[in-house]
Amino acid sequence: MTGLRITVDDLSGSETVALIAHHLAGMHAQTPAESVHALGVRELRHPDVTVWSAWRSGSLAGVGALKRFGDTDGEIKSMRVADAHLGTGVGRALLRHIVAEARGAGLRALWLETGSDAGFAPARALYASEGFTVCDPFGNYRPDRHSTFMTRTL
Repeated sequence: MTGLRITVDDLSGSETVALIAHHLAGMHAQTPAESVHALGVRELRHPDVTVWSAWRSGSLAGVGALKRFGDTDGEIKSMRVADAHLGTGVGRALLRHIVAEARGAGLRALWLETGSDAGFAPARALYASEGFTVCDPFGNYRPDRHSTFMTRTL
């Protein structure tokens, strides 16, 4: 995507922290609390998590993260495009970047959890268009009517 710069983010910048807070607030507005699996800044700073931010013309356009579990698997977390950049391809660019980074790190499969209601339809469509398929709950997740689980082999 032209003009988009994606970089590892240490979550020290106020813009990134604010977008993560906006993401969490949005998840809690759409989903019952017990079904919200989004990570906050503290959890995203865990050594097993890498966060990337996408910037366009000095403006934060989006964030996404990869949480490693085991030697060969990773989970996509905290994908969020800033409201001003929705529909511009930022989400797809971030997702492709994370997939490429995971592949380069030797991971063999990626997993994710997203919402199952209509508000999450664009996210599910994006993931499906990039090769993710619906699967059973993984890791510590349990069946939840508010969650859709997806996976992709790398």
